[in-house]
Amino acid sequence: RNFFTKRTKELKPAVQSAPGWKLFGKVPPRENLPKDSKIIQQEYEARTGRMYKPPPPSARRKNIEFEPLSTTALILEDRPANLPAKSVEEALRHRQEYDEMVAEAKKREIKEAHKRKKIMRERFKQEENIASAMVIWVNEILPNWEGMRATRRVRELWWQGLPPSVRGKVWSLAVGNELNITPELYEIFLSRAKERWKSFSETSSENDIEDAVASVADREASLELIKLDISRTFPSLYIFQKGGPYHDLLHSVLGAYTCYRPDVGYVQGMSFIAAVLILNLEEADAFIAFANLLNKPCQLAFFRVDHSMMLKYFAAFEVFFEENLPKLFLHFKAYSLTPDIYLIDWIFTLYSKSLPLDLACRVWDVFCRDGEEFLFRTGLGILRLYEDILLQMDFIHIAQFLTKLPEDITSEKLFSCIAAIQMQNSNKKWAQVFASLMKDNKEGDKNHSPALKS
Repeated sequence: RNFFTKRTKELKPAVQSAPGWKLFGKVPPRENLPKDSKIIQQEYEARTGRMYKPPPPSARRKNIEFEPLSTTALILEDRPANLPAKSVEEALRHRQEYDEMVAEAKKREIKEAHKRKKIMRERFKQEENIASAMVIWVNEILPNWEGMRATRRVRELWWQGLPPSVRGKVWSLAVGNELNITPELYEIFLSRAKERWKSFSETSSENDIEDAVASVADREASLELIKLDISRTFPSLYIFQKGGPYHDLLHSVLGAYTCYRPDVGYVQGMSFIAAVLILNLEEADAFIAFANLLNKPCQLAFFRVDHSMMLKYFAAFEVFFEENLPKLFLHFKAYSLTPDIYLIDWIFTLYSKSLPLDLACRVWDVFCRDGEEFLFRTGLGILRLYEDILLQMDFIHIAQFLTKLPEDITSEKLFSCIAAIQMQNSNKKWAQVFASLMKDNKEGDKNHSPALKS
């Protein structure tokens, strides 16, 4: 009640001074005036008998070209007047420390600037190469495909990577269409898939779906498994997840293939292959390339889980593994680390899950040129790239490392290692080694993998 009462007493006139803090009304001035820093300095000198001598003008900073915008520059500042001044030795030491900091920062800045310029130069050069290569592909190679595809010039240009604008067209031509699939045939199997989707109960559980998938009598039941897998396809891109622009398209291609090849059905890993094709081709063309690609001997063996064929591929891989990387081969042998532990995932997705997408597409470029051999050559290139690291690891860490490769892997380093891999053993090339293994069933039994037995 008395909070805002009037005061009857008059306050004394305010002295000219800085007012104190207040909430309401007037506040008496402070009795003790704040001291000036010069007064404090004089009092300190009078009490201690020490006089502060500022350093000569030559010792102060002059025309410093580079000063980092950080607190490191504070070491050159004079101390506040109420503190003891720096000694000459301390000032010189601080000056030296500051100069070293500036020199290091300047080196770092120059190094980063050079790095940025180098990256920009490489990117500009790469763009120029892609532009010039695109002109050659469009105007010279594609119009004369059959006559030029096997020439040395085209093969060398192919190795450097296909321009994105012609990538899908070249893949389609290289994979071919031995199955003679037409867009109309795709529409027929897509309609069949849609009918099957409608027939599935919306309340069916995932266990029911997986039981149906396991039924060899009706592999088309794996249509439902596709829904579970699409959301796991390139999750970082967000374009294949539900609601994304390519979700339904990917669903359609995989569903149509499952009805087209009920003997194979849908197998995990297919979604990555179909997704890469969809990113580079129109819907019907992507389905045609997808069906023909999965009809190749290597892909068919893996997706049908043909153990005897898979073991022959692993045995052939180990022949060239021992030839190219003998130390790492023996290291893997010592830990009983068999190729199926890391190769299955690589082959099932054609490296699209294991490598960055742009790098995986470049692997696909040469895979379309060289066939299945390049898939295993790429695997050896990866092992060569990380050989020094893998030699220091045990079984568990090797398996974990190869299952999830580093994300900073670059195409230049990987393809340099792939180029160093020689796919020749005792004057026998990949096809000859694999053919000899095909003839000798006993050789396949010797290399039977424990992982495949389970």
